[in-house]
Amino acid sequence: MIPLELNILEPLGRVVTRPWTDVVTGMQVDSRRIEEGDLFVAIGDGVDFIEHAIARGAGAVLVPTDPVVALAAIAGEVSSRSKARVVGITGSTGKTSTKDILFSICAPHRRTIANEGNYNTEIGVPLTICRIDEDTEICISELAMRGLGQIAWLASFVQPDVGVITNVGPVHLELVETIENVARAKAELIDALLPGGVLIVPDEPLLEPYLTRSDIFVKRVDADAPLAFTTNYFARHQLANTRLAVAAAESLDVPLPDGKLHVEFSKLREEERPLPGDGLLLNDCYNANPVSMRAALLHLAERGAGHRRVAVLGEMAELGAGAPAYHAEVGALLSELGIEHVIAVGELARAYGGDWVGTAAEAATRLEAALRPGDAVLVKGSRSVGLEAVAQNLGL
Repeated sequence: MIPLELNILEPLGRVVTRPWTDVVTGMQVDSRRIEEGDLFVAIGDGVDFIEHAIARGAGAVLVPTDPVVALAAIAGEVSSRSKARVVGITGSTGKTSTKDILFSICAPHRRTIANEGNYNTEIGVPLTICRIDEDTEICISELAMRGLGQIAWLASFVQPDVGVITNVGPVHLELVETIENVARAKAELIDALLPGGVLIVPDEPLLEPYLTRSDIFVKRVDADAPLAFTTNYFARHQLANTRLAVAAAESLDVPLPDGKLHVEFSKLREEERPLPGDGLLLNDCYNANPVSMRAALLHLAERGAGHRRVAVLGEMAELGAGAPAYHAEVGALLSELGIEHVIAVGELARAYGGDWVGTAAEAATRLEAALRPGDAVLVKGSRSVGLEAVAQNLGL
């Protein structure tokens, strides 16, 4: 982290310092991750670990009056001192994967940091920004939302030069009610771009009303445009994400891959594992919504050609009053694609057809019994269903 003087912390809460500390050089909210000279921000139960943080070498401890405000203020101070180009990525699906792809393109050529996993909320985003050092050239940060105003809040201290909106789909409808409001929430990133910045968007009519700023450059990306390199992944939706990442890299003046791009995706996304008899597990169970579920099933249909295809699918959360209809659409797609065996998990997932179970543990047992050599298996569902237990039960 770019070093920060201790007086910056004083308006934010109670500060505990070591006598020899003048500046802090990192920030953590988990005392187990403290390194010498870091600031430990004691959030919630973190107050019980102040001594542990100091023992690990924390230069100072902040017990914030308002944790969200404090983290944002500290991150904003780092951002304002940084010369790094900052990329903010949001969208209904594909944020994390697009971040992973863009990082893989940039890292060989520029000093690049990106958020860990899905550190994309009011806690994770400041932690990412506070990893910026004086020699950092590019910072890539996901920006998530659960309601209106949240992306605007995150972007206010991220201060992005480049913004990427991956897509707009039916997510978080329990909170924002309509897909038009999803677009409105994602478009908060546009207002936050610095003058002269670049906005990268797909062909999405719902975003068009927000593309009115004359002091930024808008790049519209064709999801089917040819790529000048190959990749170690095959899913169509990931290739669409790749085209968005390529547009961002070009905006940052980063050379594109020469030959093959290898991306290590974040955990529980696009994981491919071998199964007995030349079978294949597609473990994509981190989360699900109607857009990502459709994309994953189309990938199963293509990638699993020549195999018996098995879909272990959890229900999709936070879809509001339209939830039954969205689940019925998934059921219709399963029939259309001819997926040979379906294990549906959760009450709303009854609409998928096939074998129904109530819990992830039951799904794991059911798959173990049904699995045949050579099967191609997709595991996908909302985070709340906990389908990671399915792959764990297979010893993967």
